[in-house]
Amino acid sequence: MEEKKLKICFVGSSGGHLNFLYQLKPFWEDKERFWATFDKEDSRSLLDGERLYPVYFPSNRSLRALIINSRRARKILREEKPDLIISAGAAPAVPFFFIGKRMGIKTVYIEPFDRIDKGSLTGRLCYRKADVFVVQLEQMKKVFPKAVNLGSIF
Repeated sequence: MEEKKLKICFVGSSGGHLNFLYQLKPFWEDKERFWATFDKEDSRSLLDGERLYPVYFPSNRSLRALIINSRRARKILREEKPDLIISAGAAPAVPFFFIGKRMGIKTVYIEPFDRIDKGSLTGRLCYRKADVFVVQLEQMKKVFPKAVNLGSIF
């Protein structure tokens, strides 16, 4: 009997959040995966050869973007059927986590390492939906008590 290969959805904004997820390459390079991020030059360049789904931007604190990206998340997740959603932020993670959880998809959120004593808005929203919530500094466990501190991931 063949073992099912883990399929991962990486979701986040372009720039630093996307670069952070890309740094996890030793973990994901041998797994089936796809990316949901902004259709911008930096993401297209970094993810050249990867399967990429564009999400709407600008998305921070935008109800319009949340609605559009919720529709996109539903369509993408139904089509791809990933086993796991991983994000390090920002706003596009929210609809993917909320819709993904309703579909029974496991979620992992990694709070950015520049957060020292206050969680990001996306982190605070995804904390309730994450199966695993990762922080990189021990003091962040005061903000997110159920988090796992893995130390600096870089």
